[in-house]
This record gives sequence, structure tokens and C-alpha cells, in this order.
Amino acid sequence: MKLGRIAVVTDTGRRRLGNEDAYVWRPPLFAIADGMGGAKAGEIAAGIAADTLEGADSRPLDADDLATLISEANVRIWERSLNDPATAGMGTTFTVALVDEEAGAVVFGHVGDSRAYRVRDGVLEQITTDHSLVAELVESGVLTPEEAERHPQRSAITRALGTEPEVEPDVFTIEVAPGDLFLLCSDGLSDMLTEDQIAAAIERTDGDPTAAGEELVRKANAEGGDDNITVLLFEIVEGEPVPLADEARQTAAPETDGAGAGEAPLAEAPEAEPVEKLRKHGAGPGGRIAAILFLLAVLVVAALVLYWGIAR
Repeated sequence: MKLGRIAVVTDTGRRRLGNEDAYVWRPPLFAIADGMGGAKAGEIAAGIAADTLEGADSRPLDADDLATLISEANVRIWERSLNDPATAGMGTTFTVALVDEEAGAVVFGHVGDSRAYRVRDGVLEQITTDHSLVAELVESGVLTPEEAERHPQRSAITRALGTEPEVEPDVFTIEVAPGDLFLLCSDGLSDMLTEDQIAAAIERTDGDPTAAGEELVRKANAEGGDDNITVLLFEIVEGEPVPLADEARQTAAPETDGAGAGEAPLAEAPEAEPVEKLRKHGAGPGGRIAAILFLLAVLVVAALVLYWGIAR
């Protein structure tokens, strides 16, 4: 078995002015990070997490290496927040997938509420556990999964990179089969769409990673686009593993404008530059409208204050 098609889409959404999501595209290593914190601190935290993975040496990694890298990212973010008051309290989710073609498996490392899903034989399954308040309430039986989807505190996470000096990531391995499709996503997708809607969007595109990525982002924006949306999809296919030394394994996610997706069949574009860490886009239509409305509101308030002063 080997990696097949890969695609990634990142979009600001309809409510945010900036994109604080980051992703790593470094076959056979992939990751999603969703930053949090004031000003641009969330963007910084997500970027540090992505940098840490991309700075790993090129030798084959294993589960222990993945846990070490996640812990290293946590320390780097924590120390930056201590030394830079502008980033105090910042943090990020981190969901990482390491494909081991020789073993026919994927190793996952996970902190926070970004998610990893697998589609097998048309069935969508969440394979990471959210580190969130509502997930704990569901596990304890206080909430049903349906209630959790509508809970006002569904975005309150209980574990993140950089918020404490140490973090305990979930690290586990699952076996794969030809035809498996994996989806990594920030909660800008999972908070907008139910699992049934995600599965239906993928089914409508026949599991094509690029088309599925574009459809998922379009659907999340249509449902409100309350947050940044990043989706990364990769498939497992029949075939002999491609040696890690092959230059084609370093194919970068191609640049696109708007909310485009990058599809990179691994046997093509051997001359491409190594991995692109983060592709961000400016504010979407919803973000620009929100900014304009805010400015208009400020002008109206100023005019009223001036009128009140003259009337006195």
C-alpha cells in the first residue's frame, strides 16, 4: 500500500478577518493546527507547531518521534508566550498523521479539538477524541452526542499546545486498507457540519480529495463559516511504497488563490520546492462585510456624539 492523491484547502471563513490555521504537507507527514489567542498570537502558536514538524530531520519517524516532536512544539510555544507579553496565553490544537506505508498503518498524534476522520467503504468515522468540555460531558453521559453538537461551550477545549509547560498528546496507530480516505480538519469544519453532512459531501465527490476538500469548505461557509476552515485529505491505494528518498516525496502543495485546493500525486513534479508550511488567504466576503459594518457603526456613533454636543 502507498499514499495516493493528497489535497489541502484553507479558508478564512465568513466571519474572521485573518486565518490562524496552519497545516503541514510533508509526505508521509501531515498536520493541522488551529491557533488561539489574542491579536495574532494564535497564528504564531500554530506556526510554531508547524515549524517544529518541518524542522524534523528526514529520517523515517515513528510513534515515539511523533510524541517527542509534539512535546517540543509545546515547549517552544510555552516559552515564547512567557518571553513575549503580546503572545501570553496563546496556544494551538495539533492533529498529526504519519503514514507508514511499509507497515500499512498511520500513526496519529493529537492535542485539542481539531479532528481526524477515516472514510472506509463509504462510512465516516472520527478516529481522534476531542479534548473538549463537551466531549468529556458526552463520555460521562451528561450530554448526548446530538446535544454536544449544539452546546454553547462546544469550542471550549481542555488540552492544547502551549498553555502549560507540559502536554500529554494522544499517540496511537491504526491499520489502513486500500481505498481508505483520511481527513484532517480544524473545527471550522466540524463545528459547521455534522458527520452526516461531511460524509455526504465526500460521497458527492466520489472521494476525490481535491473535489471533496473544495466541497467541504464551500458547505461549511454556506452553513455560516464562523471560523477559519482547513481540511487536508489523503488516500491509501494499492501499490509498492515510494522510497522516502525519492524527490517526489517532497512535492509541495501548489499555491492557489481564493479557497483553492492543492492536489499533489506523489509521482509528479519532482522539481517542486519542499513543503509549504502554511497557505493563508485574506478575509472572505463575510469578513470584509463585517469590517465595513463595524466602521459604519463607529461613524454613526461619532456623529451622534457630535450632534449631542452641539445640541447642548
